[in-house]
Amino acid sequence: MNASNPQLNKNGELQHLLTIDGLPREIIMAIIDRAIPFAKPVRGEAKKLPLMRGKSVFNLFFENSTRTRTTFEIAAKRLSADVINLNINSSSTAKGETLLDTVDNLTAMQADMFVVRHAESGAPHLIAQHLAATGGNHIHVVNAGDGRHAHPTQGLLDMYTIRHYKKDFSNLTVAIIGDILHSRVARSQILALTALGVPEIRVIAPKTLLPTGIERMGVRICNDMNEGLRGVDVVMTLRLQNERMQGALLPSPQEFFKVYGLTPERLALAKPDAIVMHPGPLNRGVEIDSAVADSRQAVILPQVTFGIAVRMAVMSMLAEK
Repeated sequence: MNASNPQLNKNGELQHLLTIDGLPREIIMAIIDRAIPFAKPVRGEAKKLPLMRGKSVFNLFFENSTRTRTTFEIAAKRLSADVINLNINSSSTAKGETLLDTVDNLTAMQADMFVVRHAESGAPHLIAQHLAATGGNHIHVVNAGDGRHAHPTQGLLDMYTIRHYKKDFSNLTVAIIGDILHSRVARSQILALTALGVPEIRVIAPKTLLPTGIERMGVRICNDMNEGLRGVDVVMTLRLQNERMQGALLPSPQEFFKVYGLTPERLALAKPDAIVMHPGPLNRGVEIDSAVADSRQAVILPQVTFGIAVRMAVMSMLAEK
């Protein structure tokens, strides 16, 4: 493990995928490039590649997410890996076993990769550090979302989507709308967009849904939708994460939609060829109007397809080490 960046090995290669923060641009682009052939439509046995044959991937989802878990499972199976999905709610962890004891037991079952989703920020980092300290350097950790901290594969698949439709990052204006405060996706998106040289990143949200000090990430803060959307190339909407909210941060979802919902009228302020993205699950009539979600500018379903390809790219890259 690299002391200055725990997700890289001593040769500067990807050992774990824990966060976009500190990930070299070259590695981000290498993942995006590797995903291109994986995204091409294939049928039947041609979907299966032998790149992870004989490898065991354990999906450790301590927090629910059907879409993310399913796309990781599909990605691993397309690479011919053996996939084990742990039912955490009925596992030893629910019976009082610690996270690291669970990891030790799975390591003894000859795990090669852990895909980890956890409500606590830093859980995947903790596992990676534990593996390094206990001689598990051959096991790779992929962060599938931890607390409010990071969701790196979502950030990477979003970058893949943007490059697919816009080809280049150097002249783009990108707007991220919604619950920035509770969103690990927004953080990963901002870090990735910055690393790839996007010149202007706007965050559009009420003050109650903006994290303190977000301006230090180099974004332009807009509390007004009209100001934030004018002339943008990419619109990224986020859902309201009610499960993480404490206290009355908003009057109601209906009031939020009136002021910050992405409607056709508001989208018209963006460039005519602007694309609309959403990490899902989307809430129609809360952060996005159905007319926008189903429009030709929306690329929400292609994001899901690209997500499988990007996760294949990440896992196959790690499996080479």
